[in-house]
Amino acid sequence: MSRCVILSACPVQPELKRLLRSDDFIIACDAGYRNCERLGCKPDIIVGDFDSAPCPQQNADDIVVLPHVKDDTDTEYAAKLAAQKGFDEVLLLGALGGRRVEHTLANLCTGLGLEQRGIRAALQDERSRITFVLPGESRCYPKEEFFYFSAFPMEGRAEGVYEKGSFYELEDAVLTAGYPLGVSNEYAEGSCCITVSTRQGALVVVETIAD
Repeated sequence: MSRCVILSACPVQPELKRLLRSDDFIIACDAGYRNCERLGCKPDIIVGDFDSAPCPQQNADDIVVLPHVKDDTDTEYAAKLAAQKGFDEVLLLGALGGRRVEHTLANLCTGLGLEQRGIRAALQDERSRITFVLPGESRCYPKEEFFYFSAFPMEGRAEGVYEKGSFYELEDAVLTAGYPLGVSNEYAEGSCCITVSTRQGALVVVETIAD
């Protein structure tokens, strides 16, 4: 699969370099270009209104300067650009945490929007990975390095939710935004995979390493 990596502005740790592939197409968003140095990579395109960092000095063909007054966040613009270029998968780094919690929420919306366009999306930082399960879809999550497993209704309500292979299994459950039933689950003893599906309403799935 062809993959685009979008680097947003939240500083990342060099350890995330392990997630990069040699053939990744990299889009840096505004101050996200500073993360390229931390990860030892070079952006193919830099986009942004450059309100959080000065516009870098490099080949002008590789920079898209956006207006300050716009509907799209810089990361959303980068996601739409990735979709236009036909990538099958998008990994967003530097999109979680930081001092602007609203940017994290906006980036979750961007991830869901990519999935709804048929592009597999993941947001990841040093401790967690966030992905999505759409209605009618079933996804298997191998245990890997993660310990905690949480699922939330991204669209406010999800019905017909199943979780198998987890300590607290769900069967035809309803998840609502007003009650965090799906938080802090774990892999069942002997389980190497949790399978999640939803009949109605998208889910956001958070995998987190142990404390």
